[in-house]
Amino acid sequence: MAKEVLVETSARHVHVTKETLDILFGAGHELTPKKDLSQPGQFACEERIGVVGPKSQFPAVSILGPVRSANQVELSASDARSIGVSAPVRESGDIAGSGACKLVGPCGEVEISEGVIVAKRHIHLTPEAAAQFGVKDKQVVQVKLPTAERSLIFDDVVIRVSEKFSPAMHIDTDEANAALATPGLMGEIL
Repeated sequence: MAKEVLVETSARHVHVTKETLDILFGAGHELTPKKDLSQPGQFACEERIGVVGPKSQFPAVSILGPVRSANQVELSASDARSIGVSAPVRESGDIAGSGACKLVGPCGEVEISEGVIVAKRHIHLTPEAAAQFGVKDKQVVQVKLPTAERSLIFDDVVIRVSEKFSPAMHIDTDEANAALATPGLMGEIL
């Protein structure tokens, strides 16, 4: 049986705390869902903010909801270099000692001293899907992306298991471009 999982490209985005949201958009502001994402309860928002580094900035980066307990900016390695930010490869939520930047909204600005990362490629699985594939939480696997002209195998892919997940592999735009990945691509866990 092939161990296939949908491969999704995760473009640059920001997760914010309620406190940061209030500073950027005004006290009491609530995120406005624009589109549901594949992971249950997660959504892209209408709100966009500036992400400013020492060299340059991205003026309109999407916020993903709901609000979180810590601010986190997820960029590709190319994005981070282009704005002059040092962003280590990390799993989501592992922000200690990571990159710094400024977040700019219509009502205010927030300097974050850490929170900018290049998200480590990963696969979200339910416990049932993990059992079916014979993998476990935090296991590191390889995944083959069989594209027409740039098929490749990604190493160092972290398995993340939770009953709150929907099966999907997440890669950033640099990784998607390297494979010429297109929507609907299925990756094979090796």
